[in-house]
Amino acid sequence: MTPPLPRTVRAVSTSQLLDLTQEAAMYSFSQRLPVDWLREHLAGEATHYLFPTLVQRLTHRPEMPLQWRCQQLLTVNTGEQIWGLLDVLPDTFDKIPETLDTASKKDIVSRIERATTVREWAERMAADEGS
Repeated sequence: MTPPLPRTVRAVSTSQLLDLTQEAAMYSFSQRLPVDWLREHLAGEATHYLFPTLVQRLTHRPEMPLQWRCQQLLTVNTGEQIWGLLDVLPDTFDKIPETLDTASKKDIVSRIERATTVREWAERMAADEGS
């Protein structure tokens, strides 16, 4: 039976996010950023946020475990918050402590909806370096 998708937001440190991304890479999940890219661009002492939005089951690859596709709000080393996706195992997500109140969760979801995407931000940074 598929576990129900939680309607919550979880806060994680940069270190925790790198661990989650490493786990996603180990399972070859499709939605994840390269760990080296995250190490280079994330603000080291920042808090990042995960918001599960989709149950991901790969019926064409039955050996793959069920995943929760999470929208993520990342704080990068420029101080900006950008939006990306990360596939996470349900059991792994459940182990992240619930630390946010309802108002904070609503605010974070609102910021995710308005945030620049990882791709847009990376393209802008590359263009700025080239000028």
